[in-house]
Amino acid sequence: MRNDELPLLEDFLYEAIFIPDWYTEEVPRSIIYDDPMVYSAIKDFGTRPDDYCLVAEVNGKVIGAVWAAVANEYGHIDEETPSLSISLFKEYRGQGIGTALMTKILEYLRNKGYKKVSLGVNKKNYAVRMYEKVGFEIIGEGANETEWLMIHCF
Repeated sequence: MRNDELPLLEDFLYEAIFIPDWYTEEVPRSIIYDDPMVYSAIKDFGTRPDDYCLVAEVNGKVIGAVWAAVANEYGHIDEETPSLSISLFKEYRGQGIGTALMTKILEYLRNKGYKKVSLGVNKKNYAVRMYEKVGFEIIGEGANETEWLMIHCF
């Protein structure tokens, strides 16, 4: 991700919030700022040595992002392990783009010398299957009873 694209992380963080199919209300965009653990996934991103982001583009438009940071967010396990966030705009989901992004960032982080990477995910999120497919394992409940904490070891 280029520095001039960093503001897009706010859009992708909002898109990453799991909304169950049955929920019909509009989720206010302020949700990403109201919960400090959500906001920390993008707060000061790009200013720390363990911040990495890859994007997917279609016709020159950024349509998805996966980013890693050592931050106190839902996937955080310790100060040596980056946690991941990933998001695609809705119309690009289910096409293998997320899997490709995840595979690329895992390869990148392994080449950087990291031993593991983590993430937090809602237990009902269909993405759990994709995470397992690329090698993540559930290690327990996350920050609350609706979340899984998952880890990928290299």
